[in-house]
Amino acid sequence: MTIESIISQIDAEISRLTQVRALLSNTGKVTVSAKGAKVSLAPVKKARKKRVLSPEARKRIADAQRKRWAAARAKKGK
Repeated sequence: MTIESIISQIDAEISRLTQVRALLSNTGKVTVSAKGAKVSLAPVKKARKKRVLSPEARKRIADAQRKRWAAARAKKGK
């Protein structure tokens, strides 16, 4: 083995370890070079669950808003 081949193998291993570390730490965008090709790694974002209101809760909110509007109209009319 020549020194150049050993160095290239070490560089390849460093590149692989950098990619693994970026995936595990999940922080920021990391660009590394793997055998001449650039690979971009970005953290994976978790999708938020959509909150769902029950029909009863929706009705209570709507009734409360109508009450606020009525109070505002009554105050404006004075």
